[in-house]
Amino acid sequence: MILYGRNPVREALRARRRRIELVWATERAAREPWLRAHPDVHVVSAPEIERRAGSPDHQGVCAEAGGYPYVGAPELLTLDDPFIVVLDELQDPQNLGAICRTAESAGVTGVVLPERRAAHVTPAVAKASAGAVEYLPIARVRNLADFLATAKVAGCWCYGADAQAPTRYDQPDYAGGVVLVLGSEGTGLRPRVATSCDVLLSLPMRGEVQSLNASAAAAILMYGILQRRSRA
Repeated sequence: MILYGRNPVREALRARRRRIELVWATERAAREPWLRAHPDVHVVSAPEIERRAGSPDHQGVCAEAGGYPYVGAPELLTLDDPFIVVLDELQDPQNLGAICRTAESAGVTGVVLPERRAAHVTPAVAKASAGAVEYLPIARVRNLADFLATAKVAGCWCYGADAQAPTRYDQPDYAGGVVLVLGSEGTGLRPRVATSCDVLLSLPMRGEVQSLNASAAAAILMYGILQRRSRA
């Protein structure tokens, strides 16, 4: 995997969750202190970095990294009162990266993705997350409904986001283990995933536009839950 962009490469080097084999940087980028300390930095031209990264958004640096270190989903349920975000077939890499960035900042225990028909951690997702995926535990599961059932057995309460739900997002106290389930950009939660949730939540929409970008809605919900849990 070729990571590109200053934040993704810097955070991968800091986190040390996966091996960084080689780093390529422009002469200007190679002078940055965090990069000067790395022994295997090769100074090359910007077009060469773009060729290796496959993107013009490289900011003068890219790196050859090992595969992304996904965690096992059961690990996320072993901590006391976990706060887990589940993404039901979210397919836009930019949305996944943005949600992971917010989740890491909000202290979310981890993120769970389905193995199929969903975005996974790619260099584009790492870039969109500003390197947050290097710290945030992310798991993949075959069946989200089965994972939600397991989470309930572990003592978690599962909340699904649904624009038409009668329960407002600021009504529950979110005590104990919490699983927040967010649907795909176009269709929301699949029926079986929605029925696997204990409660469906909605955000108040008071303007003319009756929808939010997936990552924006996720950010509001995550910090709303964090605020309620902090008060408790």
